[in-house]
Amino acid sequence: MLRRRRRSALLAVGLLAGLLAPVTVAAPPATATPSGSKKVIANLWEWNWPSVASECTTVLGPKGYGYVQVSPPQEHVRGNQWWVAYQPVSYRIESRKGTRAQFQSMVNTCHAAGVKVIVDAVINHMSGQDAGGTGWAGSSYQHYTYPGNYQSQDFHYCGRNGNNDIANYGDRYEVQNCELVNLADLKTESDYVRTRLATYLNDLLSLGVDGFRMDASKHMPAADIAAIKGKLSRSTYIVQEVIYGAGEPVLPTEYTGNGDVHEFRYGKDLARVFRSERLAYLSNFGEGWGHLPSNVSSVFVDNHDTQRDVGGVLTYRDRGIYALANAFMLAWPYGSPTVMSSYTYTNRDAGPPSDGNNKTLNTTCYSGWECEHRWPVIANMVGFRNATEGAGVSNWWDNGYQHIAFSRTGKGFITINDEDFAVNGRSYYTGLPAGRYCDVIHGTYDNGSCSGPVITVDANGWFAANVPAHDAIAIHVGARLS
Repeated sequence: MLRRRRRSALLAVGLLAGLLAPVTVAAPPATATPSGSKKVIANLWEWNWPSVASECTTVLGPKGYGYVQVSPPQEHVRGNQWWVAYQPVSYRIESRKGTRAQFQSMVNTCHAAGVKVIVDAVINHMSGQDAGGTGWAGSSYQHYTYPGNYQSQDFHYCGRNGNNDIANYGDRYEVQNCELVNLADLKTESDYVRTRLATYLNDLLSLGVDGFRMDASKHMPAADIAAIKGKLSRSTYIVQEVIYGAGEPVLPTEYTGNGDVHEFRYGKDLARVFRSERLAYLSNFGEGWGHLPSNVSSVFVDNHDTQRDVGGVLTYRDRGIYALANAFMLAWPYGSPTVMSSYTYTNRDAGPPSDGNNKTLNTTCYSGWECEHRWPVIANMVGFRNATEGAGVSNWWDNGYQHIAFSRTGKGFITINDEDFAVNGRSYYTGLPAGRYCDVIHGTYDNGSCSGPVITVDANGWFAANVPAHDAIAIHVGARLS
C-alpha cells in the first residue's frame, strides 16, 4: 500500500530540536572515489571565498567533512542570477565570489583544516549572450569570440534547429554538438580547445585544488574529457555531471572510465520512497535499483539544479524529512555522498545574497543562507560516515513499512522510524561492543561527552529505546563514551 502521510508532526519531534541552531564545534590524488578516510563532500554552493575559508576552519574540518565543493571561480558574465557563474567569459580567477588571491587563501586555509577543495569546472561552453559585453573582471567578449582564448572556429554550430539549441535528447549528435540553452558550445574534439581547457584546470591545480566537478559532462563525449584529463599536470579527483534520461543514447556508464559520475536517480528515488512509498524498500538501495556501481557513483539528496525542479527531490523546504533522508544517505554505504548547502529563494533564477553590485555577500547562516550542512542531524552524521567507512551492512530489519534499522558491521547502527506513530520499548540488535554511545541524531559527541541522549548497548549487542514518529537514533564507535 502506497501512502501519503502527514508531515506536520515533523516540527514537533526531537529530531528537529535545535535543527536551525548553529553547530558549536571545537577548532582538525585519486581518479575515482575521493581519497582518504573522510569522503563526505560539502557543496557550499555560491559561497564567496572568505566565507568558504572560514567555514573550513570552524565547521567543515571539525565536523569531519573531507571535501568542500566550490562554485565556478572563473570570470563570468555580469548579472545577479545564479547561472551567470556558468557562463564563462575568460579563465581569470576573478568572479563575484572573490579574487585570485582570496581563492588561493581559501584553498590554503581549507587544507590547513584538513579539507580538500573541489572546483565546479565549466568546460563545455562559454557564454550564452548573443550581444556580448564585458565580463565581471572587465574582459570584453562576443558570443563566439573571447579574445586570448577562443575565436569562431573553436565552437560547434550544429545547424539543426535554427538557433543551434538541443531539441532532441534522443539524438546523440545534438546532445553533444548543439547548444545547451544558447551557450556557445566548445569544440572539445579540437586539440587547441583541449589544451586551453587543460591550461585553465592546471592553473587551478597550481593553486592547490584537489579535484573537479565537470559541469555538463553529458554534452561532451567521454573521450574528449579523457583527452583533457590526459593533459592535466597531476592526478586528481574527477566527478562528472551526466544526467540519466530513460531511453536516451548518452549514458552515465560511458563516463566511469574518467572518474566518478553523478547518480541523479538516487535523489529522485529517495524522495519518492520518503514521500509516498516504504522505507522497507531501501534494503538494497543503489546498485540493486539499477544505479551506477557504488565505487564510481557520486550521490546527493539534492543539488543546485534538482532543488529547482519542483517536486522532483527533497530539499531544505522539506525540513525534517530532508534531514532524515540525509541521515540515511550518510549511514548507507553506497556511493560518495555530497551534502548540499544552499540559500533560500523564491525565484528559481535568483542568485545568492549580494550587494548592490551583485558581489556575493559573506555567508551568515540562517539569514538568507540555509546552511543545511550545519543542521545538527546532518553534520553529526558525517562523523558516523567516517567512523563506519569500509564496513558493510548487516542486521537489516524492517517492519514492512516505514520503520527500518541496520548496522554498519561492528562500527555503527541506525534506526529510522518514519511512521506516523512512536515505536516504544522495542529492542534493537546492533552487533556493537557493549558500552555507552552518544545518539548523534539528537546530540553532539565532543571530547568524550554527549550533548544529547546516551544509548547503552548491553554485552550481547542490544539496546532498548523509544523512537518518536518521523525520528531516528544513530550510534557509532567514534562516539562511544568512556
